[in-house]
Amino acid sequence: MTTDPIEVINQTTGSSMTSSSSRGVRFYFLCAALATAVVGAAANALVLYALVASKQHRKHALIFNQNLLDFANCFFLVISNVAKLDGQIYLSGTLGYWVCMLVLSELFAWAPFIGSIINLAAITVERYLKIVHAVWAKQKLRKWVIYVAVSLAWITGFVVAVASSFPTTRIATGKCYIMVFFSSEAAQLGYWIWYVLSFYFAILFIFIFCYGRILMEILLQQAITNG
Repeated sequence: MTTDPIEVINQTTGSSMTSSSSRGVRFYFLCAALATAVVGAAANALVLYALVASKQHRKHALIFNQNLLDFANCFFLVISNVAKLDGQIYLSGTLGYWVCMLVLSELFAWAPFIGSIINLAAITVERYLKIVHAVWAKQKLRKWVIYVAVSLAWITGFVVAVASSFPTTRIATGKCYIMVFFSSEAAQLGYWIWYVLSFYFAILFIFIFCYGRILMEILLQQAITNG
């Protein structure tokens, strides 16, 4: 739904009882999200430490990158949720704009989240190639290919997050409205269709196809072994 500042102002007017109730629910939701993010950041930090301490981070670059992306996602979610706990902050001027765009919009949390989805797909494809096409993978799957996949996960995540957030996020009535100001309803619908197809259905297809082929290959090898 396309929204302009006048509509936003109208939407913010309502009964004080409803507003107070909404703020209460929002506060508890943010507390739950904050606790989850803290636990997630701590867990991923421990895994990262274990990989580095055991010197396995270079051998398993995609796995290390997955935990690094998840840690970054949780870490910046902690910062964003802490900033959102006080719902009375009035945003204005240049400082308010950048607080809205960089902190409250969860840009730095969303970028590694997108990257983690892409990295998961890369891990899936890597396992598929090493198991189903083992000979080809030994000859062609070099370390530089893995490092390119690692870089693409980060770059693509930030490109998608910035390109999606900046044009559609604004300050109105002193509050930050995230991904609300689309140029038209068609643009908004098109964006969400593209997002769902790219980061849900396409990724799901990769998982089903690759792990399905991996399972078939394992079963075939077992059948051959058992004679």
